[in-house]
Amino acid sequence: MAAVRTGALDRVPPHPDVRDVTLQQVLEALVDPVRRGIVAQLYTAGQDIKCGAFDMPVSKSTGTHHFRVLREAGLIRQYYVGTSRMNALRRADVEAAFPGLLAALFGAGGGSAGSR
Repeated sequence: MAAVRTGALDRVPPHPDVRDVTLQQVLEALVDPVRRGIVAQLYTAGQDIKCGAFDMPVSKSTGTHHFRVLREAGLIRQYYVGTSRMNALRRADVEAAFPGLLAALFGAGGGSAGSR
């Protein structure tokens, strides 16, 4: 009997196919200012960011909840590099499913982490 392999792939959380995500889910995920802030930081950084490097006004456990909501809404992809959980904005996927949404919300003058 072959041994079951455990490792980095076992720690990668599930990610939905953005085609299965509704605009309602995306907007509900972005209604929270903390989650908007996470997406705004990823949008402006243009690179992947580890969980601990975000500027968030919440505890680590609450931050974990916010990352899960964003992942389940198809907005971010999470993966591991060593022991760090990295976060990537699914820019191309979201753009294909909802053209112009991210640019309208976070593009030049289009929004920020705070409420408007």
